[in-house]
Amino acid sequence: MTSTTVAPPALAVPRQPGRGIDTDRVADLISQLLVELGEDPQRDGLAETPKRVAAWWNEFLSPGSAPAATRFTESQLTGQLVVVGGMSVWSLCEHHMIPMNLQVAVGYLAEDEVVGLSKFGRVAQHFAGRLQVQERYTREVAEHLAGVIGSENIAVAVRGLHLCMSMRGVRMEEARTTTLHSGGRFATDPVLSQQFLLTTNQLNAT
Repeated sequence: MTSTTVAPPALAVPRQPGRGIDTDRVADLISQLLVELGEDPQRDGLAETPKRVAAWWNEFLSPGSAPAATRFTESQLTGQLVVVGGMSVWSLCEHHMIPMNLQVAVGYLAEDEVVGLSKFGRVAQHFAGRLQVQERYTREVAEHLAGVIGSENIAVAVRGLHLCMSMRGVRMEEARTTTLHSGGRFATDPVLSQQFLLTTNQLNAT
């Protein structure tokens, strides 16, 4: 009696974060997927689709390094609440690889200096450019911005529209998910926390 051991198929080595993908390989895989879905990847309308999809994946997964901080001295500011809202980014749910739209608002306390406003949008985009879950995204943005401002006095609120919930599964188109990360005084001062949430709700309503 003989026995045969079958080795499991080799898994591809994960791509290092920040490096571009092999677009030719991805395009080939998309072509194979189209075939398995009963389509002809050579027909009109689909002939260039694999290349377009591969190019998009390369762009989406290559957001570059996190932006550096730009801070400006404002010696007359002490404990002023600054809220930056209206930041809308797209990411991909890592459980279903379906898009999610995230509305981001950030609050911090300005102490003798302010942070360049465009940096908040760049940070929001940077952490969205990967397979994500909203809960982790909220924490990553908050932790990075805490390093930018040099303080734990940071709050991040994210309101998400998840197509994995709207277009599949329960198909609830109006469902939204809200996540909140509060650090430093935002976690201990209920008045400050309420001011941030009230301002955030007003921004969402406009």
